[in-house]
Amino acid sequence: MTAPRHRGWLALIGLLLILVGAACAMLVRTAPDASGSPVRVTDIRFVGTGGTVMSGLLYVPASANPAHRAPGILAVHGYINSRETQDGFSIEFARRGYVVLALDQTGHGYSGGKAFSNGFGGPDGLKYLRSLTMVDPDQIGLEGHSMGGWTVLAAAAAMPDAYRAIVLEGSSTGAPYAREGSPDWPRNLALVYSRYDEFSKIMWGVDRAVDLTTGSAKLKSVFGTKETIVPGKTYGSMAAGTARVLYQPATTHPGDHISTVAIGHATDWFARTLKGGTPRPSSDQIWYWKEIATGVSLIGFVLLVLGSFDLLVRTAPFAGLRGAPRGVSATRDRRWRRDLWLAVLVPTLLFYPCFIAVYLLLPATAFLPQTVTTQVAVWALVSAAAGWVLRRSGTDRSRAADSPWVPAIAIALITTAIAYLALFAVDRLFGTDLRFWIIAVKWPDARQWGIALIYVVPITAAFLVQQRGVLALIVPSDWPGRMYGNAVLAMGGGISALMALIYAIFFATGTLITGFDPLTTVIALQFVAVLPVIAIVAVFVWRRTGSHRAGAVLTGMLVTLYVVAGTATQA
Repeated sequence: MTAPRHRGWLALIGLLLILVGAACAMLVRTAPDASGSPVRVTDIRFVGTGGTVMSGLLYVPASANPAHRAPGILAVHGYINSRETQDGFSIEFARRGYVVLALDQTGHGYSGGKAFSNGFGGPDGLKYLRSLTMVDPDQIGLEGHSMGGWTVLAAAAAMPDAYRAIVLEGSSTGAPYAREGSPDWPRNLALVYSRYDEFSKIMWGVDRAVDLTTGSAKLKSVFGTKETIVPGKTYGSMAAGTARVLYQPATTHPGDHISTVAIGHATDWFARTLKGGTPRPSSDQIWYWKEIATGVSLIGFVLLVLGSFDLLVRTAPFAGLRGAPRGVSATRDRRWRRDLWLAVLVPTLLFYPCFIAVYLLLPATAFLPQTVTTQVAVWALVSAAAGWVLRRSGTDRSRAADSPWVPAIAIALITTAIAYLALFAVDRLFGTDLRFWIIAVKWPDARQWGIALIYVVPITAAFLVQQRGVLALIVPSDWPGRMYGNAVLAMGGGISALMALIYAIFFATGTLITGFDPLTTVIALQFVAVLPVIAIVAVFVWRRTGSHRAGAVLTGMLVTLYVVAGTATQA
C-alpha cells in the first residue's frame, strides 16, 4: 500500500465551490421583486424582553419604503434550527412584495437567552416587525414551522390585534407549548400539515398524519366542525377573521422546508388574506436554486478541509506526522467480519437509548447547556466504549502506528481554522451559511465557541476510540475506493439502513414505528450524510499519516462545531 500523491488542488477546488455557491445563493436570495429591483437582505439584531439580543434576517423588497408601506411577515424556524432554515419561505414571500423578518428563536442561531424563553422570542419579533417604517402594521402575517408555529402563536396570543393571518407549517395550536385553538383563534389560519408528518401524535392527537382529517378532535374543534375536514376547503369567514383551511402535501415534517407545494400553500394563503403584496402563481418559485447553491458550497467545505490537511501535512513542521498507510487486517476472515458488524450495529442499536436517556436523566445545565449536543456526545462515548469492550472480548485488531500528539492536535486545529475562516468570509461577504436541507455548517457566535470547548473533549475522545477500530478493518491489498467504502459502511451503514427501514414503513403505511420519539428520528436523518463524511475524512488523513489520531481530532473538532452552532441552547 503506497501513500497517496499530492492532492493540493482539493483546497483550491473546495474554496472555489464555497465562493461560487455562496455568491449564487446571495443572487437568489436578493432576486428582484415585482418592481424589477433586488430585494435587500440584512442581518439584524434588536433587543427583546429582559434585554435579550434577538437575531434575524430582514428581507425588504425594493418597493417597500415609508411612503409606500408593504405588508410584513414574521417567519420562524422550528426547534434546533435557525433563521436560514426558513429561506425557501422568506425568499418567496419577499419576491411577492412582503417585508420578511426571518427570526432566530431565543436560544437558537444568533439570538440570546434560553430556548423556550420569552414566548420563544415571537412577541418580540412581531413587535419589532411592526415598528419598521416600511411595514404596514395593519397587514401582518405570521408563519412558523414546527416550534416556530408555537413561536408565532405566542406572538398572536400576546398581541391578538397585531396580525391578520397565520400559517402553521407542521405545527399545532394547544399543548404542548401553545394556547389552545378555537374557531375564533388564531385569526385566519392556514394549517399546512404534511401527510407524513412525524409529530402528529404530539401535535394533533392522531397516530398517523394521514388520519388528521377524520381522527383529530382537536383539529375539528379549531375548525368549528364535527365532520371530516376537507383539505383545501375554506371554513369560517375571512372578513370575520375565522377562516380556516387545511393543506396536506405529500412530504414529511422536515420535508416542508424543501417542498414547493408546502411553500406554495403559504404564499397563496397570504395572497388571499393580506393586502399590498404582488400576486404570483404558487408555481413561480426560485428558492431551490439557493438551496442547491449552498449545497455546492457545503461540498466545497469538505473538499477545503481535505485539501488543507493535505497541504499542511507536507510542510516541514508536520513532517513527523507523515507515514505510509499500513493495513491492520491481513484478510477478511471471521474476526474481520465480526469487527465490521460491531462497528455497524453497536452505534445503531445505542442511538435511541442514548438520546432518550439523556433527555430523561440529564437536563441542561450551565456545564452541559445544549441537550442535543449532550445526546450526541453521550451516544458517541457509549458507542465507542461498547465497541472497544466487545472487540477486546475477542481479538482486538485496532493496533496501529500512532502519530505524536502535539503535531496531530496542531494540524487539526489549523485545518479547522482554515475551513472556518472561509466560512466566516462567506458569512460576511454573502450573508449565508453552508447548508442543504437539514444539514448546515454555520459560523458560531461567541457563546457557541465557548460551548464548543465543553463538548469537544468527549466527542473527540469517542472518535479516537471509534476510528481506531474502524481503520483497523482496512486490508493492505484494498484499492482506495474499497478503503473508503468499508469505512463509510462501518460508520454510517447502520444508521442509514435504520432510517431506510423506518421511512419505508412510514411511507407505505403512514405509521412511524419510532413514534415514541419522533424528534430523535428527525435528528437521526442528518447522520445519514454526516457519518459518511466523518469516515471519508478519517480515511483520507490516515492514508497520509498512517495513524488515526490526527483524523479523529480533526473530525472531533468539526463535528462539535457543527452540532453546537446548529442546535438550541437550553441553559
